[in-house]
Amino acid sequence: MNNKTVLRINAKELRKTLDMKSMSENLVQKIREHEIYKYSKHVLLFYPTKYEVNLLELLKDDKKFYFPRVKEKDLLVCPYDKDVRLEKSKFNILEPCSNPVDAQILDLIIVPALMVDKEGYRLGYGGGFYDRFLSALEDKVTTICPIPKELFTEKLPHDCYDIMVDIIVKTTL
Repeated sequence: MNNKTVLRINAKELRKTLDMKSMSENLVQKIREHEIYKYSKHVLLFYPTKYEVNLLELLKDDKKFYFPRVKEKDLLVCPYDKDVRLEKSKFNILEPCSNPVDAQILDLIIVPALMVDKEGYRLGYGGGFYDRFLSALEDKVTTICPIPKELFTEKLPHDCYDIMVDIIVKTTL
């Protein structure tokens, strides 16, 4: 097993022991206070899995929200509102059934992670979807990664294709 695989297993186990409800509330508050979020109009969120940070409370804010949808090896940007139907993907994640739009419409991308290091490298789930998506954007879009402080580390292993996030928002609980 490589180092990233071991880190993924350990991070998933650690997340099961955390009070993710309180941590999610804390992260929502911190994101709402962030200047970049305040001025963003088009925000890509992620739909949380069982032990993941849940930022769905942000959907109450006055912004246009989008969720990713996986198509083969790509992430599509799909508009979301209360009338959009969600379906489980092959990864067992809810995805919108709306028609995808050009990703360049986004002002802010909130990126999920199992762990993040102080340089902004994240440990994802291993599919490379966000790294491919972010590297394909023509114009730079600001990225935020919300993470429990217990899953923030000094340094993670990374490869040349790993894309750093711009802003790390950690819990203060």
